[in-house]
Amino acid sequence: MTKKLFCFGLGYTARALTSRLASDADWIIAGTCRSPDRQKELIVQGIEAHVFNGTAPLAEAAEILSDVTHLLISTPPEELTGDPVLASHAQDIAKLKNLQWVGYLSTTGVYGDHNGGWVDDDTPETPSSRRGELRLEAEKGWLELLEQADLTVHLFRLGSIYGPGRGQYESLKSGRTQKIVKKNQYFSRIHVEDIVQVLLASMDHPNPGCSYNVVDDLPAPPDEVIDYVCDLMSLPRLPEVGFDTAELSPLMRSFYSESKRVRNDRIKSELGVKLNYPTYREGFAALVG
Repeated sequence: MTKKLFCFGLGYTARALTSRLASDADWIIAGTCRSPDRQKELIVQGIEAHVFNGTAPLAEAAEILSDVTHLLISTPPEELTGDPVLASHAQDIAKLKNLQWVGYLSTTGVYGDHNGGWVDDDTPETPSSRRGELRLEAEKGWLELLEQADLTVHLFRLGSIYGPGRGQYESLKSGRTQKIVKKNQYFSRIHVEDIVQVLLASMDHPNPGCSYNVVDDLPAPPDEVIDYVCDLMSLPRLPEVGFDTAELSPLMRSFYSESKRVRNDRIKSELGVKLNYPTYREGFAALVG
């Protein structure tokens, strides 16, 4: 049976998923990008691409989405409009007859700051940043659509994503990173290939309304990870930079305002996932080669 995946937002993670499915003749791949130039690039790669930047609805959405069986949303929410897909196309999606699975890519930021403590899949959401609040509002919007239209919506709360072309390895190669030290600072990470594995497992075992923490097994301080990658690359370790004096963008500073260690029990117990890269050590070792 032919299946069609439509990705609102053909970004880094969505492209990793579509690349995995591209060789399977049972799948048709489609999705959106933000510009006509990017649309042309994706069409050349064999992807049915449409322009959607959140400022206006997708042209001819009902026709474009009519045969979609699987829907992935990776577009971030906006301050004024909230989730752009819900704002423009909630009713179009609610009417889809062939839709079997919906996945919304969220963030562990919905849990807020826990002073380095542990959170799990059932920890109450207490976002401490506007970024986390917007994500939680978007999650609730998708769950409301589940209730209204009986959709198979799933929430995937991603940690810090790394993989080919992205993460500390790339930053160190380009000289664009600092080793920032902040006491009791933990981040949870996930290799993009393991995100893809989780999404595929969920497609095979849908559980509407469920949320999953998509992180690896070892939350770690960012300076520890930077040291490890420097050692792998045979580079001298970077000098320490205190958080209070570090030159950081407002967005990056907001990430450091939250510290928590995130458990990933549900992706294992419910979806049967065995991570290819259970910690950052295996993941970055594979990237450095």
